[in-house]
Amino acid sequence: MRVAIYPGTFDPITYGHIDIAERAVTLFDKIVITIAVNSSKKPLFSIDERKKMIMESVSYLSNIEVDAFEGLLMDYVKTKKAAAVIRGLRAISDFEYELQMALMNRKLAEDVVTVFLMPNVNYTYLNSTIVKEVASFGGDISGLVPPGVERRLREKFPKAIHSGIKKY
Repeated sequence: MRVAIYPGTFDPITYGHIDIAERAVTLFDKIVITIAVNSSKKPLFSIDERKKMIMESVSYLSNIEVDAFEGLLMDYVKTKKAAAVIRGLRAISDFEYELQMALMNRKLAEDVVTVFLMPNVNYTYLNSTIVKEVASFGGDISGLVPPGVERRLREKFPKAIHSGIKKY
């Protein structure tokens, strides 16, 4: 069985993440979407909330597992007996960081490959940070995240400004 790990913070999962997952399931027998716990980041959603949102968002894909880990990615990859790591590349600005990470991961586990997938052009600008910012100001995020994620974002930002700009 060919297993691949798709790591990220997924805070929250977006249609861009889902697009990458849909592409990855055609290449591997099993994809483990795993939340990488990063102590330097302050996530909006808890690990359990993110796991639930991911599971709901990709429930129609039968060969996906959702998990979370803390530590070195290559150590986690070995515990899952995975052959590859999936990474999305949205723009050229992503490339340098992703290349450095892929090369370091290769040094740590030379038998694990990194597979870069590009999302649909409609999602090349999309990331979780942008989604959270738009939601915090009451903007329309309906085409950016699944409905369950949108609902949870609205719950996190109940006092979001919905009347446009605020003048000072």
